[in-house]
Amino acid sequence: MTKLARFSWEVLVYNLAVIALGAYVRATRSGAGCGAHWPLCNGELVPQAPSVEMLVEFSHRVSSGLAVLAVAALLIWVWRTCAPGHPARRTAAWAMAFMVTEAGVGAALVLFRLVADNASFARAWFMAAHLANTFLLLACLAWTAYHLTRQAPARVRRHRAAIVEFGLGGAVILLAAVSGAVAALGDTLYPAGSLAEALGAEFSGASHLLVRLRLLHPTIAVFMAVGLVVVGIRVGYASRGWSRTLGFALAGAAAWQVLVGLTSVLLLAPVWMQLVHVLSADLVWIAFVLLAIDRSTATA
Repeated sequence: MTKLARFSWEVLVYNLAVIALGAYVRATRSGAGCGAHWPLCNGELVPQAPSVEMLVEFSHRVSSGLAVLAVAALLIWVWRTCAPGHPARRTAAWAMAFMVTEAGVGAALVLFRLVADNASFARAWFMAAHLANTFLLLACLAWTAYHLTRQAPARVRRHRAAIVEFGLGGAVILLAAVSGAVAALGDTLYPAGSLAEALGAEFSGASHLLVRLRLLHPTIAVFMAVGLVVVGIRVGYASRGWSRTLGFALAGAAAWQVLVGLTSVLLLAPVWMQLVHVLSADLVWIAFVLLAIDRSTATA
């Protein structure tokens, strides 16, 4: 593996860490730690008397800024190293574009005060958009790393059936992830004291809409996971090389995600479990994206 390929995987892993820290900010209601200021923190470049919430939010901003620089460095390195027409050039450029929009959505959440205890439906929409953008960013980073890791550039096979199959699969995963973001917001804002209390609130017409929407996520997620396990095992047994490994990895990641989700429900979604849940969802998505790429590409 070349240094550039290794760096592309490191950028992907680093972004996963940044995403986990962002989930921690949301789960601990620390999003207002720097006030309604962006990119400054309470009007200061470096906070002088930070609270715990401010330190959490400021740390996330610093790590996000470094993520922007890492993706920019990856883009420059790819364009300086790879010949014109190499697919990694295009995917790295898209990764940079989604990184910019990622920063924009994050800034909007702060500037519009859609953080901390804000329970508006506008916040739910922004969270959904933030999650979808994050997944597209991860997809582009994974795609870039894939192209750089292969010994020869890959070209897309225009198999309509495969495009439709993986397109629908990707849409279902995004839907499950978006519903998960809304459910996590409901868990954060309206924590339950017991499992019975949580279930009662979800079926009560008097509960906030974010609480009643929590039921959508496990329903969608279970159907999605079953489909991914079946597809992963089928592809794993029918393929060789990367596709075989990625097929079984996808099946394992999907099964693990269901176990994590069930455990999170039983434990009433503690912060540490929410972080495991978020990272598990990211790994399912990355495994799916890499499998989709490998099944629809060929060595040029």
